Amino acid sequence: PLKLLQPKTVPKKLRTSPKNPREPQIPRSLIKEIFRHFAKMPVTRDAFKIVEKCSERYFKQLSNDLEAYTHHAGRKTVEAADLEVLMRRQGLVTDKMPLNVLIERFLPLEYRKLLIPVAVSGNKVIPCK
Repeated sequence: PLKLLQPKTVPKKLRTSPKNPREPQIPRSLIKEIFRHFAKMPVTRDAFKIVEKCSERYFKQLSNDLEAYTHHAGRKTVEAADLEVLMRRQGLVTDKMPLNVLIERFLPLEYRKLLIPVAVSGNKVIPCK
C-alpha cells in the first residue's frame, strides 16, 4: 500500500536581509525645546527641519573631533580636558569665559552639581574624583 505524502511545513524564515545599523539620534523634542528656549519664538516646520539637520551635523562633527583628540593623546576614553580643548578651539571657552561659567549659565542645577566641585560640611567635596 502506498502512503500518502504529507506536505512538509516550512518554517518562516527570519528576516535575513542585512540591515544598515542606524546611528543614534538626538530626540526631536529635545532639539525643539532647546531651540525654542534660545529663539524665544515659534518655529515653522520647515525651519525646524533645517535646525534639526544642522544640529545632527554639528554633533556628528563634535563627536568626530573628540574622537580625534582622544586618539591623538593615545587614549580610548574621552576626558573633560578633550571637551574643554574643543570648546576653546570653537571660541566658546576663553580666558574671560571659562568652562565653569558656561556650565553655571546654561545647565540646570542637577547637572551643575555633577560637573562643578562643591565643598560641603565635613570637608567633603562633591563630586568626588
